[in-house]
Amino acid sequence: MRMMIVAVAALGALSLAACESKADKNAEAQADAVKADANVAATQLETQADAAKEAGAPDATVDAMKDQADATREAADAKGDAIEKAAGKKD
Repeated sequence: MRMMIVAVAALGALSLAACESKADKNAEAQADAVKADANVAATQLETQADAAKEAGAPDATVDAMKDQADATREAADAKGDAIEKAAGKKD
């Protein structure tokens, strides 16, 4: 009996995964692209912060640059999540 329940649950999960719409897939790809672009920008900011630290920049300046990198990532995550959520509402 338990095996039957597990099998039915697995089939249900597979059915839902197979029903993902093209719009959902496109939204997910768009969200991933937004996050990837932001990750590149944030990494560049962190590299600049590290270079500034090596050049003797004040800690406050380095910290501000790293904070900006974190904010860039967080904003992109929020934007990506909003894209995915908006696509989910269209279904």
